[in-house]
Amino acid sequence: QVQLDESGGGLVQAGGSLRLSCAAPGRTFSSYAMGWFRQAPGKEREFVTAITRHDGDTYYADSVKGRFTISRDNAKNTVYLQMNTLKPEDTAVYYCAAQISGSSWSVDEYDYWGQGTQVTVSS
Repeated sequence: QVQLDESGGGLVQAGGSLRLSCAAPGRTFSSYAMGWFRQAPGKEREFVTAITRHDGDTYYADSVKGRFTISRDNAKNTVYLQMNTLKPEDTAVYYCAAQISGSSWSVDEYDYWGQGTQVTVSS
C-alpha cells in the first residue's frame, strides 16, 4: 500500500510563496503519475496540476497557470508544488495523489491520496 505524506502548508500573505512536498516511501514511485488537488471550504475537490510518470510533462488548471509549478525527483520519491504569487482564493486543503494508470487527470483516476495540508492566504 502506497502512503503519501504532504508537507509545507501554512499561512502566508497574498503575493507570497509556498512550496509543498509530497513523499512516497514506495520503491515504485517513478511508475506513478502524480497530481495535486485542492478543496476549499464548501466546494468540491478540484484539479490543480499533474506530472506524467515518464517524460515529466506537466499540466495545469487555468486558475494556477503561470503561478504554480509542479516537479518531481524520482531519486527522492518526492513531488513538489511551488506556489508563487499566492491569492486569497488559493486558500484550500491541498492533496497529493498518485495514479497507477489512467487516461485522464480526473479525481476518479487516482489510486492513492495523502492526508492533505492546509494552505491559507491572507489579504
